[in-house]
Amino acid sequence: MLAPQANRTMALGKWEEYWQENMIGFHQPVVHKMLESNIDKVLAGRTGVRFFFPLCGKAVDMKWLADQGHSVVGVEISEMAVKQFFEENNMTYSEEPVPAIPGAKVFKSSEKNISLYQCDLYNFSSSIGGQFGAIWDRGSLVAINPKDREKYAALIISLMAKDCRYLLDTLLYNPELYPGPPFFVPDAQVQSLFGKSCDIELLQSVDALTDRHRGWGLDFLTENVHLITPKSV
Repeated sequence: MLAPQANRTMALGKWEEYWQENMIGFHQPVVHKMLESNIDKVLAGRTGVRFFFPLCGKAVDMKWLADQGHSVVGVEISEMAVKQFFEENNMTYSEEPVPAIPGAKVFKSSEKNISLYQCDLYNFSSSIGGQFGAIWDRGSLVAINPKDREKYAALIISLMAKDCRYLLDTLLYNPELYPGPPFFVPDAQVQSLFGKSCDIELLQSVDALTDRHRGWGLDFLTENVHLITPKSV
């Protein structure tokens, strides 16, 4: 089932174009229900958790977590998305270069513990951002080019602290009917990407088909949420 999308690629510039042209149907103006309903499992009683948001866009989830006393680090290619996040949430921010990544910038909220790196995700690393106690992956693994998934998984695993709890949102549909993105990521691939070093638990599986997806030609869409944790050595 992976074959129809195996060679699909989207240049980074294309994502920047989507933001410039406001073609951002993937952005949600409210906190994602899968994060809200599973937040207790992610926190597991912890306070002041460091959250990582890969391909963060301007997700309102980041402010929601920061308002609860957690810290947030995001990575996003579009400078416009990053600036919109701060402006739409009425936050002042500073902007500075990231010496370790030529051309990259980091935008930091003055009021909340939020730092957003504007750069290629694969240029980010734990030496730049440290490791994280939690990761919220919605619209990231499903958005990257399918051929890059092993590289992506290796980066995510390298960013996980020993107590990290990684919440991953994936989509199941017939990839012969829609080219993506968002791309089809079956549970078996989640297992092959993360199963060697992590335990994986399926927390939720819901019918997520809407008229928007029917417009893509889909006849079913299942949204799965996985909790991924490093195996204790």
